[in-house]
Amino acid sequence: MNESAAPRVDCRRCRRPLSTCYCAHVTPIDTRTRIVVFQHPREQRKAIGTARIAALCLPSAEILVGVDFEGHERARALLADADAPAVLLYPAPDARDLAEDPPKGPVTLVVIDGTWNQAKSLLRRNPWLQALPKVAFKPAKPSEYRIRREPSDDHVSTIEAMAHALARLEAGDPARFEALLTPFRAMVETQVGFAARVGEPRWRRPRPRRVRPDRILPAALRGSRLVCLIGEANAWPFDRALGASPHPHELVYLCAAAVGGGERIERMLAPRLPLSASPVAHARLSLEDLKAGRTVEEARADWHAFTRPGDVLCVWGHHALGLLQRDDLRLPERVIDLRALAGAVVGTRPGALESLVERLELPWQAMGLGRGGERLGMLVAVAEWLVAAARAADSHA
Repeated sequence: MNESAAPRVDCRRCRRPLSTCYCAHVTPIDTRTRIVVFQHPREQRKAIGTARIAALCLPSAEILVGVDFEGHERARALLADADAPAVLLYPAPDARDLAEDPPKGPVTLVVIDGTWNQAKSLLRRNPWLQALPKVAFKPAKPSEYRIRREPSDDHVSTIEAMAHALARLEAGDPARFEALLTPFRAMVETQVGFAARVGEPRWRRPRPRRVRPDRILPAALRGSRLVCLIGEANAWPFDRALGASPHPHELVYLCAAAVGGGERIERMLAPRLPLSASPVAHARLSLEDLKAGRTVEEARADWHAFTRPGDVLCVWGHHALGLLQRDDLRLPERVIDLRALAGAVVGTRPGALESLVERLELPWQAMGLGRGGERLGMLVAVAEWLVAAARAADSHA
């Protein structure tokens, strides 16, 4: 250990190391527009995020961190001002173009801070936010966010989006919002300079691909009907006094879909054991739907009718398999763990399903209720990505 190395000291204001502090470039800008930022929790941990810069520059801005704001009193209060009605800054087809048709009076500008997939996830979890009137703009130039990849030239960072929107909402002096970008540019230049001096850290350097994809992608991806499976459980937490869970996990929600075929099955099963908090709190299933769920015998018959001889079952880990086996739901002879296969293809641990989909920027849509329906959509997206990789490997073999 280097005893002479001094501990890192962070700026209390911008929360960056003193060596990369951008506070000297921050200029407060008063606005008639109130700004409310709904920030995904993962974005809060990003050292090079830009919402913090905006909050320092704009006294009217407030950041709320979370995923589910349904019962968030502060969020509801901020968006309930009739004198400054809320509008959502989001590039939807029905969004008003701020350059051509800006709102006439003061508004509360709602901004989503996170990656593209995180933003879509947050809106799905909060339909009341998605129902807000939407506004958008077309950037005049690509993003200056050189230290973080944007999906396309039409996408910009959170603070750039705010600067664009405010320049159109407060047309009296749009040039003053250039000051909003000064600390942002300083942060970018500092990070670029640091990378030039020390290079990429080891954990960010791409690892050499040692295995050819055509040798690790199974033949089952090349012609069989692939069925993606997700299962949600009535799961009790571990009890230290008992040395185990009070009750075994039991299947309460089953959803599956054939890749590329459109066939899908979704079944709710009534709990047979005392109901834990997990199906409602974590799986986001309604208590009414659970109580009205089918019997195990009915779900078993429906599942057996849905599956076919020769199907290949695609799962993420083995949690769903264990749930089906406990209730004697027949499984196809061939099963592929897409988590292990995806890890082999990308050359590293894939992490959570949500993380891999976000990293690969795979398009997906929910295919059922609650968390299980979202995860099924993601699993199908991963399966389609692997099928495309298998076909590409075949064409180059």
